[in-house]
Amino acid sequence: MQKNNLNKPIGVFDSGFGGLTILKEIVKEMPEYDYLYLGDNARAPYGSRSFETVYEYTLECVRHLFSMGCELVILACNTASAKALRTIQQRDLPAIDSTKRVLGVIRPTAEVVGNYSKTRNVGVLATPGTVSSESYLVEIKKCYPDLLVYQEACPMWVPLIENNEQYSPGADYFIKKNIDNLINKQPNIDTVVLGCTHYPLIEEKIKSYLPKNIHLLSQGAIIAKSLKDYLIRHPEIDGKCSKTGRVNFFTTDLPETFDKAAGSFYGKVIFSKHLNL
Repeated sequence: MQKNNLNKPIGVFDSGFGGLTILKEIVKEMPEYDYLYLGDNARAPYGSRSFETVYEYTLECVRHLFSMGCELVILACNTASAKALRTIQQRDLPAIDSTKRVLGVIRPTAEVVGNYSKTRNVGVLATPGTVSSESYLVEIKKCYPDLLVYQEACPMWVPLIENNEQYSPGADYFIKKNIDNLINKQPNIDTVVLGCTHYPLIEEKIKSYLPKNIHLLSQGAIIAKSLKDYLIRHPEIDGKCSKTGRVNFFTTDLPETFDKAAGSFYGKVIFSKHLNL
């Protein structure tokens, strides 16, 4: 019987909509838990912002999630994971509450990518912010020192998706262009990581332009399985999480605007509430 944790959801944070693709898979893997999603849509996108700005925004949102009862927060955003996670974990958490946890999406992805590559050449498709942070290079090298990693920044992909233009001919031009750029860097790439949580919405288009022998890794299922394993290994955290199967959504922008676009990311109709930062 759980005590004193009737309102202790797992927090899932993103700068906007993309994290919903992560939350969707987490809920599918662990439907019994409670979740609280926060999208900082009023200040999105984070991808082109400086390290300091992304860190400040992310920390502010993490603090809010803590204040709303979350003991564990997932940064379901590659940019926030790349530019803010380490500082929050090492500098801020000890001062805020050393028993709380903040986890990201880059490390779990890096931990499995080597399982798929036979040529030991892997590619990463991501936002300019994530690419410039070199977080994937660092984390993959820690897990698989023998892997060679090639990155390609895709600045147009998120705006196209968020403006519902992913099915337009213009989208095909930019998707093909970035994929060709990546493959031209190393034709022996046999595994590609989708290093942005928006990209599952164009996964089929991406596959159509990738060579057929390339394995495409989307983060949602990877993060869900990693989180489930984490909670098994950390019963002291798991025991604090409430489990009534509720999912609540918050946005720093207009809920009506958020709800209209969020369905395509989450896979079902949602109703959010506004959160003032």
